[in-house]
Amino acid sequence: MADWALGIDIGGTFTDIVALDYTSGQQHALKVLTTHGDPAQGVAIGVKDLLQTHHIAAQSITRVVHATTLFTNALIERKGACTGLLVTQGFKDIIEIGNERKYDLYDLQMESAPPLVERRLRAEISARMDAFGHERSAVEPQEVRLAVQGLIDQGVESLAVCLLHAYASPTHEGMVRDLLRNEFPQLDITISSDVAPVIREFERISTTVANAYIKPLASRYLQALTARLRDLEIPADVLMMLSNGGLSHLDEAKRTPIDLLESGPAAGAISAAYFSTLDQHANLLAFDMGGTTAKLCLVEGAQPSIAYGFEAARRKRFAEGSGLPVRITTIDLIEIGAGGGSIAYQDQLGLLKVGPQSAGSEPGPACYGLGGVAPTVTDANLILGYLNPDYFAGGTLKIDQRLAEDSLKALASQLQRDLTDVAWGIHDIVAENMAGAARVHVAERGRDPRDFILLCTGGGGPLHAYYVAQKIGVKKILCPPSAGVASAYGLLVAPARADRSRTAVVKLATDPLADIEYAFAQLEDQARMPIELLSESFGPITLARLADGRYVGQGFNLTVALPPGPYLANHSTSDQAIRTELIRAFESAYREKFGRTPPDVPVELMNLRVTAQAMPLQKFVSTTLAAGDPPKPKSMRLVYFHELRQYVKTPVFERTDIHAGFTLSGPLLIEDASSTLVVGPKGLVVQSSTGNLIITIEDVLAPSDKKATSLSSQSERKS
Repeated sequence: MADWALGIDIGGTFTDIVALDYTSGQQHALKVLTTHGDPAQGVAIGVKDLLQTHHIAAQSITRVVHATTLFTNALIERKGACTGLLVTQGFKDIIEIGNERKYDLYDLQMESAPPLVERRLRAEISARMDAFGHERSAVEPQEVRLAVQGLIDQGVESLAVCLLHAYASPTHEGMVRDLLRNEFPQLDITISSDVAPVIREFERISTTVANAYIKPLASRYLQALTARLRDLEIPADVLMMLSNGGLSHLDEAKRTPIDLLESGPAAGAISAAYFSTLDQHANLLAFDMGGTTAKLCLVEGAQPSIAYGFEAARRKRFAEGSGLPVRITTIDLIEIGAGGGSIAYQDQLGLLKVGPQSAGSEPGPACYGLGGVAPTVTDANLILGYLNPDYFAGGTLKIDQRLAEDSLKALASQLQRDLTDVAWGIHDIVAENMAGAARVHVAERGRDPRDFILLCTGGGGPLHAYYVAQKIGVKKILCPPSAGVASAYGLLVAPARADRSRTAVVKLATDPLADIEYAFAQLEDQARMPIELLSESFGPITLARLADGRYVGQGFNLTVALPPGPYLANHSTSDQAIRTELIRAFESAYREKFGRTPPDVPVELMNLRVTAQAMPLQKFVSTTLAAGDPPKPKSMRLVYFHELRQYVKTPVFERTDIHAGFTLSGPLLIEDASSTLVVGPKGLVVQSSTGNLIITIEDVLAPSDKKATSLSSQSERKS
């Protein structure tokens, strides 16, 4: 019997669905427009269509894995629940005070990200802990009832509880939560010691409030999704992709939906890491461009970079400190408002700009014919010849070049340029925006982009990778199979993962090792629990220990990997040897980051972290492509290439027709149902037996007669 898995990724414009049969290796994919009013409806429509088209029995689906950007959008668009905040007396304004840093020193009109909770919806109680977790003032039940009742009377449906020093002791927050569950069972409650039990009040409160803000929305959506899948008679439970690149049970996701904020981009990074290993390319820049945004992640040693916090809903996209700090474990990536639906316009200086505003899927780009009139990146790509109007999204959505031209004509008139110049300008600006973000992202991590391969995914990644790569100095591009739905595919090869952390100030040279080991052992037990719920499908569990450390007197921490435990002396290892090994692990990471270590300064750990991970028991092994005769182009199309300053009659190949060993110089296009790969005049494309297309960019244009000969000779050999 077939053993199918479904990967479902909801983006700002398209919902991608991938079906994978672990037994036979069959794969099927589908793109449908995201239904923003009811996202679960679009999922149900797409899944039903996919199952019927490919004759897949719903009962044969044993795994459903889901990722979405819905909750990030809710934060950005301020469409979450009416949320209240309960804090220790004197601290209700901390979410506005923040850390008193200006993200732009020279902007006198600077606007900080507005808090998610209005001041009138914040209440205080007198319960108080000191920094060591000792009670200074007890919880008064009547005080708590009155404070929260006042918030509910103003419409609060979700409450964030953030009491002072709860990272040191969760006792007070736990008492308040239990009390409120009994008194107000209809109220969603989030306590900071469950979500972010780490030091720094502003960041801890911001994370807890964000979780409370999206929790009712997440609960309603996930319930609606499971109901829709049950209606389709799919028996499998839903697993959720977390921001850390791992999978978790649906119940865990409902409890802390803040962990889902970057689930969609994380899935793309996981798929990039997977495909890169097929051709032994361990270091790459994962470039994922969809209909609304473009993302880039650094992958080294086949592992995506990890961060332990990020900022949501930034006022200025590249300005650190301009957003809402969220302290969760997440794939470390940079994201810009550049996608197929990004709108082009003339700014106040008369210059052409693109994004971050997007037409999304409703009404969408003008060429969709769904009511959109603003010129977008997709309209420009259609005019340049990069897109096939009859094969867009596998033919599920017809697009109209005339509508695209009409949308750009008004902009071309404003700019006093011809239509082709404007269309190319839009394409080029998007590439430059992504390249600029990539330069910053890579340089901040002390790396050189020229040492990496660009792996392109998403519906727009293969379209734009050729010119993005040249702008950042990358000479090789890798385009995986079904690149347009790679994020959904990444869901089906991802491990189960859980991250847990807590603040514990530890002096490595003097504090008892038994206390350090006890704290780590507690975190390991907490991290194992959600993974053990998935033990039928994932295992065995591996554990990794990390910590945020610093030299005493420093203000900020560096996250480092620590040796595996236990940290207890025995007959073969002394107490001092363990301490030396721990200090050496921190100093090595510090030296790699900053070049040197300060002399004679003790090391202290501020936050302890544990990662639990389990790989899928049922692994998918992709089939190897066989060699074969070179294919003929399925069509010839006029395509604009800026190096040649003109439209060129360009061969278009169907990706499924290409066999291992296929080699051809550009220009050419390679289409499949989910994306189109653009190979310009400087490109040489090779089909690997793993299914990856590998494009090498030459320093100079190949002679045009050489290209013609190459194409002609392939056709002659075929005949």
